[in-house]
Amino acid sequence: MLHIDQMGRPVDLARPPQRIISLVPSQTEFLHDIGLGDKVVGITKFCIHPKVWYKEKKRVGGTKNVDFAAIAALQPDLIIANKEENTRSEIEALAKLYPVWISDIYNLDDALEMMRKIGDFWAGDEAQTAAYTIAAQISHDFGAYAAKLNTQKIELAQLGADKKPLHAAYFIWREPYMVAAKDTFIDDMLARAGFANAFGALSRYPVLSAEDLEKADLAAIFLSSEPYPFKAKHVAEFAALCPNTKIEIVDGEIFSWYGSRLRHAPAYFAQLAAKMT
Repeated sequence: MLHIDQMGRPVDLARPPQRIISLVPSQTEFLHDIGLGDKVVGITKFCIHPKVWYKEKKRVGGTKNVDFAAIAALQPDLIIANKEENTRSEIEALAKLYPVWISDIYNLDDALEMMRKIGDFWAGDEAQTAAYTIAAQISHDFGAYAAKLNTQKIELAQLGADKKPLHAAYFIWREPYMVAAKDTFIDDMLARAGFANAFGALSRYPVLSAEDLEKADLAAIFLSSEPYPFKAKHVAEFAALCPNTKIEIVDGEIFSWYGSRLRHAPAYFAQLAAKMT
């Protein structure tokens, strides 16, 4: 059966895949959640969810340094990858040997499409039903949260107040300082959470100076738990640069994992918004 991945590439399989390798942590968790425990044979060392898979499944290197020998030994009939998280040269090399399905995700709609497309590999089976159910639940919950934000805005407008989104910066790295900007999944999550990306006019993951932060007039700074492991000790560092800005350590998996973990995002965003306003 012919499947088209999110890069527009055809992936033709004679039957539903039975030996899958996932090279993307958030998609690995999604494969587990749609019931493919007996079909996923390999994951990366960064695929930490679910914990039982991290302990038991064969690891095939990292997301950007795959172990070709380990992959060959597993004889996969499908490899699931991602344009941004995996290395292009490695994926191209793997695609010459195995069917490779590549996701390309910039926003929530892309993530939901990814879930449904992966589910379609098992058309008519429980895995497809589970994939579509998870996507529908996430879509509904994000829609409900958006409606709540809009209602709050209307109620404040009726009272003569104009509630504008807080300008926030989302940091993914230190030394040098790097933030998530436009054309990133995190940027879309910030907007859906009710925040305005202070550096949203810049491209992808720009490097900032201390002077850039001081001039930005930020209302909120989010220090992500990944990929750089920001801790409470880093809050003082940013507070010295932006003394009038609220600073919060945030769950990087909620903001950047575009699989079934998105089920937890709307509730998390509501708690974060309440804390920052």
